[in-house]
Amino acid sequence: MSTNTSAPPAANGALALRDWGLIRAHGADAASFLHAQLTQDMLHLKPVQAQLAGYCSAKGRLLATFVIWRMAEDEFALACSADLLAPTLKRLSMFVLRAKCKLEDASARWPLHGLAGPAADSLLAGVLPEGAWSCAAHAGGWVLRLPSVDGVSRYLWAGPEAPALPPMEPQAWRWLEVRSGLARITAATVEQFVPQMLNLELLGGVNFKKGCYPGQEVVARSQYRGTLKRRTYLMDSQAALREGMEVFHSADPGQPAGMVVLSASLPDGRHAALVELKTAGLQDGSLHAGSPGGPTLRPDALPYALDALAD
Repeated sequence: MSTNTSAPPAANGALALRDWGLIRAHGADAASFLHAQLTQDMLHLKPVQAQLAGYCSAKGRLLATFVIWRMAEDEFALACSADLLAPTLKRLSMFVLRAKCKLEDASARWPLHGLAGPAADSLLAGVLPEGAWSCAAHAGGWVLRLPSVDGVSRYLWAGPEAPALPPMEPQAWRWLEVRSGLARITAATVEQFVPQMLNLELLGGVNFKKGCYPGQEVVARSQYRGTLKRRTYLMDSQAALREGMEVFHSADPGQPAGMVVLSASLPDGRHAALVELKTAGLQDGSLHAGSPGGPTLRPDALPYALDALAD
């Protein structure tokens, strides 16, 4: 049994998410424009529901991942890694052409905060419908219910004013994010993965019934050509890791078997990471980060079952 299943005591309060940013898309064609660019159905997104989505290159490789919600009929919020916001905004803007859609960096107007634990539950009692990914307008902004982790509630707050909660340590929030199993693309991992490598389609971030978008044919082939040979797994580590670090398997040390997608460490010496990996890498042998002789990685249980969600 992993020792990482106990949430850090500091995971209670609010934290300004400096490593997240917010893109605002608005206009009569905002929904149809985003629908044609992202892996997700944007035409039928309900105001009370947030969802995951990916933005791919023509080769089906993820340029960014988003948490998206509808702020108004023709207005959407796209939360992503702050270090990708500028290039992602620039690239999306290139394809607007004659569409009635404006894109802008709204990170300063609606700064993002992460909320967690009993203090957040008390503050938001009655604000949101039950269930993960519920969304509601609140306090001049919006609040989203994220999937809970190790028994700890999590929320995403986007608003002009910070929530009135005790401060939370960045390490505690990042720990919960990694252990949620929801991989996030950062600058270190741009164009490294098709969505299925990050389990994005299992988590509702890919719609295979919608129309075309950049990389759609590659993503569809990856889904239907047979058993997927790469997935993202939760790992315990002997040492702190960093995004983009290669992972090696002892049976084939001459070439990387995977890559660190997102990592976290706690002051008590615990380290965890989401690692994209060849599925065969979970078989006999050992996994090491950075080099064949680097820190040992040990698989931990994701909060969702890969095989059970695959249908």
